[in-house]
Formats: sequence, C-alpha cells, structure tokens
Amino acid sequence: MPEKIEIISERAAFGGVMGFYRHQSISTRCTQNFAVFVPPGKGPFPVLTFLSGLTCTEETFMIKSGAQRLAAERGFILVSPDTSPRGCELTGEEDDWDFGTGAGFYLNATQIPWKKHYHMYDYVVKDLQAAVFKNFPGIQKKQGIFGHSMGGHGAITIGIKHPEIFRSISAFSPISAPIDCPWGQKAFSHYLGSDKKTWEAYDASRLIANVKDAKKRPKILVDQGMADEWLEEQLHPHLLEAGAKKSGYPLKVRRHEGYDHGYYFIATFMADHFDHHAGLAKG
Repeated sequence: MPEKIEIISERAAFGGVMGFYRHQSISTRCTQNFAVFVPPGKGPFPVLTFLSGLTCTEETFMIKSGAQRLAAERGFILVSPDTSPRGCELTGEEDDWDFGTGAGFYLNATQIPWKKHYHMYDYVVKDLQAAVFKNFPGIQKKQGIFGHSMGGHGAITIGIKHPEIFRSISAFSPISAPIDCPWGQKAFSHYLGSDKKTWEAYDASRLIANVKDAKKRPKILVDQGMADEWLEEQLHPHLLEAGAKKSGYPLKVRRHEGYDHGYYFIATFMADHFDHHAGLAKG
C-alpha cells in the first residue's frame, strides 16, 4: 500500500491544520491528490471521509462546505480525495463533464481503456486508508463516510459494502439509483460494459435492498433539496427508500423545500451530519 505522501500545502485553520497532499496510488496507477484537515489537540481522532461529486476535486469540499470549524470543535479528522484519476491521457477522458476526468464514480472499471486507471473504489478502501492512517493521527476503527451527488452514491455503496471500515454513513443529494438515471447509465456502460448485472454492485438502491443483516446496521442519513435541478431525472431518492424498505435497512431521507444541489445546501445541514456521525467519537 502507498504510504509516502508529498505535502502540496499546509495552513493553519481553526486551531488545526488544513493540508493538501499527493501520493502514488497502486489502485489507479497514477498520482492522486487528497485533502486532510486535522483538528487541534494531540489526538488520535475519529475520521470522516467525504466523497465529492461530478467535476469536483479534493479542494471543493474543503473550500465550500465550512466543515472545518465543526471538525475542530468536535475533534474529527476530515479527509477528501479527488474524484477521479487525472492526466492518464486516455482517449475520451476530457470530452465530457459527467464522464472521465472528475467523474470516476467510485467504482472499479473493467473496460478498456478505463480499467487501467479508473479504480476509485479500491483507491478509497485501500490506498487512501494507508496514506491517511500512516501519516495522520486518526483512529482506524472509528471511521465514517459521507458525500454529495456522485460522492453520495460512492459513500452509500462503499459504506454498505464495508461496515468493517466505515461505522457510519450519510449523504447529500446522492445519485441513489445510477442504473436508472442518465449519469449512471453513461458512466456504467463505459466503465463496466453492457452487462447490466455487473452494474448492481455499484447501485445504492439495489445494494441496500439486498443487505442480509440490514436491520442491525446503523441508520443512514440522507438530505435532499426539493429545488434540486437534478432531482427528478438523476437522483431518485424514492428508489433508495424502496430498497431500504425491502431489506429493513434503517434509512432516514429528509426533504427540504427551497434548497438546490449546491454547497449552500450542504453547508446548511453539515452540523446535522456531524451529529449523525457523532457516535464514532463516543464508541
């Protein structure tokens, strides 16, 4: 596992350190950037990993969310990786805003040419884990995961499949059923091929419906703005709710009138998500 990291920049923030880093990833076979906020104090600290959405980088969440103040007050390390490999010089990588660069969809691609580099699923559960816990004072057994849009999809799917790593899960405006929306269909067909059965491993609504020990799992919190321009065509939270009802998985979807898909919405309800993950600090 890659453990050596390079410091891009570090700055004081809220009594802690806001840092941006790069390292060589085995999973994506390229250099990956990620961001870490370490709160004031000696630690060790519980860790929250945030997965960002389409077109975002490792900087987006840290710049726009306002989460560092909450992390400093409550004693959490925040981690935010980039959303895809970059600079791989693959044909078509830069052609569209919703596929390729900035749109890795937190899966392991199986199709040429994407399968050589686009393994963001393995990156999150393997390479990023090694980089964070070898270089920062985090408690590996006290981790939560959350995300937004494409990153909400990633947080729910990765969190459901890896309860041994992530003890709590939440999401803002997640792509809840990628199999049933244009964003997901475009990405999955290119990354995973035409066999839609293979897509189900990365579809939150399908995964949550088939969890065997669902009733024993911690509750997932989802916040959704009702003025979200992508709600009807791309997000489908009702399908996530239907899947959870089928398996008995504890899920709370909160709908908020007047809020859109952006970071003002995320910043508004960020404290609630810290409250949701607060059991990590106590457990």
